[in-house]
Amino acid sequence: MNYLNIQDEKLLPVVVELNTLLADYHIYYQKLRNFHWNILGENFFDLHNKFEELYTDARTKIDEIAERVLTLRYHPMSKFSDYLDISALKEVSPLLSDREMVSEILNDHKLLLNQMKIVINKAENATDEGTIDLIGAYIRELEKASWMLDSWSKKASEHLNSAIIE
Repeated sequence: MNYLNIQDEKLLPVVVELNTLLADYHIYYQKLRNFHWNILGENFFDLHNKFEELYTDARTKIDEIAERVLTLRYHPMSKFSDYLDISALKEVSPLLSDREMVSEILNDHKLLLNQMKIVINKAENATDEGTIDLIGAYIRELEKASWMLDSWSKKASEHLNSAIIE
């Protein structure tokens, strides 16, 4: 039964891009665990907790993305070797400074957001509203997390752009 009322040939590109996002999230998740375990220095408590918060969220999203692929009546990718092959995110050394770790995560956010936009584009073409809704919420949440990490990395004397005309 085709309960989705979407043609398979339109769904396949969505599934391919969701599997790429799934791969990206697995690498991101492991990188956050790596940083959570290996953070040192005066920002240990802040970042140790933040990395845990982020990897807990990533773990939930991994499951939701895989379940979305299943909802679309395909098997999700599930081999870590495949994730490493197709992900735009790359593994890094655990021996980074706190600022390097945050910079690395912000770069991963940029890549994740790019992949999410690709998923949305393919889902729009397929009129796959369920995927659009799921990924749209992810974009909003990841943009907020990026803003917070970016703010953490700024000097207190720096300012944001102003929309107020003086």
